[in-house]
Amino acid sequence: MVDIFLDERFIGNVDDTENFVSKFKEMRRTNKLPSELNIYYDKKLNEIHIESSKGRVRRPVIIIENGKSKVTTEIINKCRKGELSWKDLITNGIIEYLDAAEEENALVALNEEYVTNEHTHLEISPSILLGLTTSLVPYANFVQSSRLNRGSKTQKQSLGLYATNYLLRMDTDVSVLHSPQIPIVQSFMHEISRYKNHPSGQNIVIALMSYGGYNMQDSIVVNKGSVQRGLARSTYFRPYVAEELRYSGGLVDEIGIPDKEVKGYKSEKDYKLLDADGIVGPEVKVEPDNVIIGKTSPPRFLGELEEFSIAASTRRESSVAVKQGEEGKVDMVVLTENEEGNKLVQARVRDLRIPEVGDKFASRHGQKGVIGAIVPEADIPFTASGIQPDIIFSPHSVPSRMTISHLIEVIAGKVGALSGRYIDGTTFGSENVEELRKELKELGFRENGCETMYNGITGEIYKADIYIGNMFYLKLKHMVANKLHARASGRIQLLTRQPIEGRSKGGGLRLGEMEKDCFVAHGASLLLKERFDSDKTVVHVCESCGSLAVSDDYRNKKFCIRCGANVEITAIELSYAFKLLLDELKSLGVYPKLNLVSKY
Repeated sequence: MVDIFLDERFIGNVDDTENFVSKFKEMRRTNKLPSELNIYYDKKLNEIHIESSKGRVRRPVIIIENGKSKVTTEIINKCRKGELSWKDLITNGIIEYLDAAEEENALVALNEEYVTNEHTHLEISPSILLGLTTSLVPYANFVQSSRLNRGSKTQKQSLGLYATNYLLRMDTDVSVLHSPQIPIVQSFMHEISRYKNHPSGQNIVIALMSYGGYNMQDSIVVNKGSVQRGLARSTYFRPYVAEELRYSGGLVDEIGIPDKEVKGYKSEKDYKLLDADGIVGPEVKVEPDNVIIGKTSPPRFLGELEEFSIAASTRRESSVAVKQGEEGKVDMVVLTENEEGNKLVQARVRDLRIPEVGDKFASRHGQKGVIGAIVPEADIPFTASGIQPDIIFSPHSVPSRMTISHLIEVIAGKVGALSGRYIDGTTFGSENVEELRKELKELGFRENGCETMYNGITGEIYKADIYIGNMFYLKLKHMVANKLHARASGRIQLLTRQPIEGRSKGGGLRLGEMEKDCFVAHGASLLLKERFDSDKTVVHVCESCGSLAVSDDYRNKKFCIRCGANVEITAIELSYAFKLLLDELKSLGVYPKLNLVSKY
């Protein structure tokens, strides 16, 4: 007898397992049982599990009976004419949904030519293995799976037209590409997802060659002429928000130009951009630390003693200023109310972003890289027909990563550009590469995609043929302007007296173990003295008992709380974090002793 479980609850037994499971499936396919049910026979535990719970991942597959697919040419023609819908295919028992458990009992064929009598199901299309974003990668069956994964991720980070009403929205930290294009090499998913309504990349000419070492590893060399003509230009938007909050006791924030009496008043120069209502106007150029929304708040703490003093009546400055390292023009100012009825002011700042050294680019095949150099157009290599590449990509990035699809797209894009048509690069169903190569030869080019090129600086012919063609490239949201960060001295943490963390707060840059090793290896180990002094402190130590002593500069007295004043007390430099450790050990009842070695 085999136990049966419905949604993990025991409901009974059955003796003829195979007959029960096949009858169950037959009843489901003939609509005598709900199509949401799935059945799974676990041979190891000798149990039958029936699932009807919510939240399961289920996928559609074509049913195979007696080694033949239930989807015939007649059914396909009816679907094309609109006589049969998706729902009809399920109710007629042609397609069914399997969950992860039932799939364990199924043998699914990838293509119809692989179907045998042992197979139970057939994939609707092999490309169903991939998700929506991954399906956008052309020739994906020619690339390693991990690269395909990365190609999917890079597409999500690419800049394009993320929403058509972006001018009416107050989104945080977004960019819009100025002239996005429809890719020449497409897949079936581009049509389904209506990619042409929201493209996120540009078709460029790419050459695979080294160039003066500026495209080593994952760097790319960009043609300055292409940048000046508008390649990968984008606008970055950031909103700034101020709200008139209400506090207990009838106190409120006020949006306006702060008075000079206000606590924390900056300087007149900082408020120069504000209009009479304390808000900056549209199309005004702003720079870091410029106030764009003036605001004052009531004092934070109202104590009993301060009630009648002057300090209690002074308001404090709480204006919204442009963040450090950001600039641009005020794009739009909105005055409205929030849910509580408080006044809400939003100012959106836009900034034109032109590609610069360090900006990140990627192809759809997981080949990402940053700009290593932007080279003048006159120095860029050119072909016999005068074509210059927009991007020079390192050929060393291909062999170890096995991104053959990246190389195929170069040829496919070249054929598409020359013949003026879109190339179908759908995974498992793409245009044949051999046919594309023949077409390229007919168009008057070498079938292998290589061309003779000339050195842009000397005009000499290159001894090697250069692989050059068209490709769809993406500009990613990781831009140098958003990540640039440096600091001299600044705010420190209260507990450890070390610099605070984070670019937005103006924090320090951590020098770790590996960076320390680099300094030593470069023979610059003295730099460590200065680098590791961020929390330097001077403490006085009693040389007889090794405990921390007291140094009273006001009375000019030095003494040890254990040994008194008649002992040798020495000032030493150490990290405040270590001094903190000593204090924490004392709180545990462990009394640390410092043994000083004479400096002489």
